[in-house]
Formats: sequence, structure tokens, C-alpha cells
Amino acid sequence: MKNNKPNVLFLDIETAPLLSYTWGIWNQDIPLNMIEKDWFILSWAAKRLGDPDNKIMYMDQRNAKHIENDKKLLQGIWKLLDEADVIVTQNGKAFDEKKLNARFIMNGMKPPSPYEHIDTKKIASRKFAFTSNKLEYLTSKLCKKKKSKHKKYPGFELWRECLNGNKDAFKEMESYNKMDVLSLEELYMKLQPWAKEANFMAISEKIECACGNSKFVKYGTRVIKSGKYQMYLCTSCGSRYRGKQNLRDKEFSKKLLVKL
Repeated sequence: MKNNKPNVLFLDIETAPLLSYTWGIWNQDIPLNMIEKDWFILSWAAKRLGDPDNKIMYMDQRNAKHIENDKKLLQGIWKLLDEADVIVTQNGKAFDEKKLNARFIMNGMKPPSPYEHIDTKKIASRKFAFTSNKLEYLTSKLCKKKKSKHKKYPGFELWRECLNGNKDAFKEMESYNKMDVLSLEELYMKLQPWAKEANFMAISEKIECACGNSKFVKYGTRVIKSGKYQMYLCTSCGSRYRGKQNLRDKEFSKKLLVKL
């Protein structure tokens, strides 16, 4: 954590597919001995909250001597995860984090330092009833920076050409991967006022909203089982926070008489 601010990292990975033999194209159960090549990390893009868009980080396998050997790529993303206080992903709890962990341990790497993980797909599914919780749909409805689509190499062709070492395809993969991260950041900023887990004040020494604003106004009170608390409203994004002081204790103490 630098300058009393948490290190928040937006992250997206792309993986290579399994290459296998099959006897058909519908509802196939593929035995392990029919897998020709296992999956690996093909590329990743990441950006720290607060950094300008041109500071986005990226690595892929375009110059790897053996494309399946993703060790160098893993070392790059491991370092960023090890430094992060919070990571933000889209469906990353089910996919990105577990895929990275699998490749880390298979390459003899230790786990990175613990971090908080915020998944925008889980926020969307828990708080809203969108037609779809996919990044493409959410960004098309809520954001200006929308998830990009493949241009020259549509669909699976992009992955096929990257696996064949096509440098032009890797350029498109880079653009695609980076835009996913930029659109993810904008989506997160739209969703974070609705998300309790996006309270960075819990790990920061400075009273600051997750949106970066440090100005709050009082916004009524809230009564729960443990007591009565002052509520605060972020003047920028509208996130609401509860003060820690129990006002009920304070009010009750005024009624006590101390005999002298």
C-alpha cells in the first residue's frame, strides 16, 4: 500500500484451449489419454486503479520459444498479484484466479500474498436482474468503454491464429485483452456504489471512498441490533457508509446521573 491508498488491480487473462481427439461433436466425454495438449495462459492484461489508460500492462506468448511454456508470463502476473491489496475481475473468482493458481502450482511457484477479490459478475448477479451478467452486455448498457469484439480474426479464429504464432493475431489479442480491462474498470466504477465489498476504507489509513473521493456529508442515521450509527454519503458516486461510533451509547450516557 503506497501513499496510504490500497493497491487495486484490474485483471483479465486469456487461456489457450485444450487440444484433444474426439469421436464426435456433441456431448463428448473426453478421457485424459485423448488430450494431446493441455491449456496454458496465452495472455494477460492488468491496470492499477488511478493509473491513466496508457499505463495498462500486458504480456503474451507471441515471442515465446515454446508457446506452451508460460513461466515468464506467470512470473509477471504473480508479481502484480503479490503487490495488490485488492484485485477486480469479471467472473474471476470462478475462472481467472483459479486458472492462474493452477498454473502457479504446476510451475513450482508459491502463492502470492493474500488480497481481497472483487468480482463484478457476482455484484451484478446479487444486486440486479440484468438480461445478462456477461461483460459484453453490462458494458454495452452501462459504459462508454465497451468490451471489444474480434475484427480480423472473429471468434475462435483469433485463438487458432495465436497458437499458430501469427503476430498480427497477437496484436488483435492485445487490443482485445486490454479493452476488456479498461471496460472492466469503468463497469466497476458504475457498480461499486451498490457493492458493500468495495469499501476500501477498511484497509486504508485514509478515509476515502472506493471511487477516490474523500468528501462525505452526513446522511441520516441507521439503527441495527448493535446500536444507532451516523450514515455518510460520498459526494461523488453516492456510496453510503456507516460510522463506527455507536450513537445510542452516547445518547444513553447523557441520561446517566453521577452522584458526587
